[in-house]
Amino acid sequence: MTSLDPVLEVLDKDGVRLTVEDAVATVTLTNPAKRNAQSPALWRALTEAGRSLPGSVRVVVLRGEGKSFSAGLDRQAFTPEGFDGEPSFLDLARGSDAELDAVITEYQEAFTWWRRNDIVSIAAVQGHAIGAGFQLALACDLRVVAQDVQFGMRETSLGLVPDLTGTHPLVAAVGYARALEICATGRFVHADEAERIGLANLVVPADDLDGAVRDLAGALLAAPRDAVVETKALLRGAQDRTYEEQRTAERASQARRLRDLAGLAD
Repeated sequence: MTSLDPVLEVLDKDGVRLTVEDAVATVTLTNPAKRNAQSPALWRALTEAGRSLPGSVRVVVLRGEGKSFSAGLDRQAFTPEGFDGEPSFLDLARGSDAELDAVITEYQEAFTWWRRNDIVSIAAVQGHAIGAGFQLALACDLRVVAQDVQFGMRETSLGLVPDLTGTHPLVAAVGYARALEICATGRFVHADEAERIGLANLVVPADDLDGAVRDLAGALLAAPRDAVVETKALLRGAQDRTYEEQRTAERASQARRLRDLAGLAD
C-alpha cells in the first residue's frame, strides 16, 4: 500500500463506512456523538461490509471515530419503542425460542466474518470498548489499543449474557477463570492489564494509534498471501485439535505450500 493507491469508498450507511486502499480495507464506526453505540441497523451494515470486501483485500482494520471505539449497545434498544422500524428487545423477548434464536443469529453475523482465513483483521481501539463494543474488538484477530482504552463486559450487570460471539475469543485469550471474573464483575480492563493478559497485542499513545496500525498492516502484507492464509487456518484450528492432529494438519498445509511454490499445485 502506498500513498498513490486510490481510496475506494465501498459502503457508508447506518453508522458504518467501508473504504478500500489496495490490499487494506478499513471499516469505521461513524457515530462519535453517541460513542459509536450499536444497533441492529449497524450490525446489518457490518455484515454487508464483510460481504462487500473485494477479493484483493488481505487486511481489514476496524476503528471508531471520536474518543471511543464503541460504548456498546444503544440503550434505546431496551425502551418500549426501540428503534424506528425495528422490533424492540422487549417485543423480541415475547417471541418464541425459535424466533429469538433466529434474530440473535442474524445479529451475530456482524461479528463472525472478521476471522475468515483469507483476511487478517485488526481492531484499533481507543477509549471505551464496552459490551457489544468489547465483543466487536474481540471478533478481530488482533487488537492494537490506545493507553486510554477501557474494556468492559457489562451484559451480566444488566441481567444478560454476552451473546455476540465474544465469549469464545475472550476465553481463548485470557483463560476461563479470568474471563469469568471479567464478565461476572463487569469491571474495566485498562491498557496495561489488557496487554499483560493477552487482550491487546500492542499498547500505544492515542496519537500513535493510527500509525501503529498502519505499520502492523504493512508487516502483515510483507509475507506471501497464501502462506498467511494457511498459517491462520492452522492456528485457528489448533485449539480444537490434539497435538497429533495438529502435527498432521501442519504436514498437509506444508505439502500444499511446497507444491504451490514448485508449480505442482492441483
